[in-house]
Amino acid sequence: MSYDLQKIDREKRHKLRKFINSLKKYRGRHTELVSVYVPADYDLNKIIAHLIQEQGTANNIKDKNNRKNVIDALERMIRHLRLFKQTPQNGLVVFSGNISGQEGKSDVQVWSIEPPLPLNMRLYRCDHVFVLDELELMIEHEEVYGLIVMDNRDGCVGLLKGTKIIVLKEMTSNVPGKFKTGGQSQTRFARLREEAAHEFYKRIAAVVNEEFLNNKDLMGVLIGGPGMTKEHFINDSLVNNEIKKRVLTIKDLSYTGEFGLRELVEKSRDVLAEADMIKEKEITSEFFDLLAKNDGKAIYGLNDVKKALEWGAVEKLLISEDFDEGIADEMEDLADKSNAEFHLISVDNEHGMQIKALGGIVAILRYVLE
Repeated sequence: MSYDLQKIDREKRHKLRKFINSLKKYRGRHTELVSVYVPADYDLNKIIAHLIQEQGTANNIKDKNNRKNVIDALERMIRHLRLFKQTPQNGLVVFSGNISGQEGKSDVQVWSIEPPLPLNMRLYRCDHVFVLDELELMIEHEEVYGLIVMDNRDGCVGLLKGTKIIVLKEMTSNVPGKFKTGGQSQTRFARLREEAAHEFYKRIAAVVNEEFLNNKDLMGVLIGGPGMTKEHFINDSLVNNEIKKRVLTIKDLSYTGEFGLRELVEKSRDVLAEADMIKEKEITSEFFDLLAKNDGKAIYGLNDVKKALEWGAVEKLLISEDFDEGIADEMEDLADKSNAEFHLISVDNEHGMQIKALGGIVAILRYVLE
């Protein structure tokens, strides 16, 4: 199953990963853990009818404990599904089973989640583990953009993957300078420059075609650089037409190389308005602007942030993605209880590293605590 070219923001991906990890730890003694995937727009009444039918079939299971656990899990799931008036917009995934660690004891639980992307498969399975593969496919997806920066001397090809800028290839041209040396005619010198430029475009195009053409997650391509070289390059027939169709913007830049990639992303804010990196930079910039004002609306450090969460004073909670997972989950639960926004911050860029330097947990407050 593929979820190419669809978006899941970092927080939804994080919450889905937490949900998956919470279910991965359970193991049944037999095929007593039930997994059901309901596609978007599918009639829940048909799913309930199917589960009732499976309850009858489960009476034929020979092992007494396994038979009881499967029937009980199906009953809990049926009761849970009847709480829904209709199938949620993206479909529904439901799990139920006996999670007791003691032989002969029963602790049947049920969980459900609306997936962050539309579900287009139907599944019913009893197994010794919950079926989580389809949900795991969704969290593997990250928004990807191709990046090209160049002038007539240097070229750099990279990717913006989530919040991380990845350099794929840096190249230097053999295009002569603008001033010809002695003994060369103007015409011959111009031809040499044109041939060298074409060879340079050819080398960059080879990398671009190889890296971008078969990347199923590629949302689009951003191009930038000083001067007109970038326009000459993208109009060159060496670039695959499918890649040309994906060009979202062409920006004038001051730099090439890795600095140029970062400048290109920064100047493409209008195009990348929904991209993780831009949203992340906006929220971290808001925090640091408030911190500079020193008016008490921006705080950092675990103790102060936890106190503010408990008081319900936090508007936005920012936590580094490499922060202690157990504590981060506790803080996220506190944020949910007070309807505070939760933002998971990458450490792959400058603003993320600044948050990490402040202890990895900061907050923007609704009001100043005394």
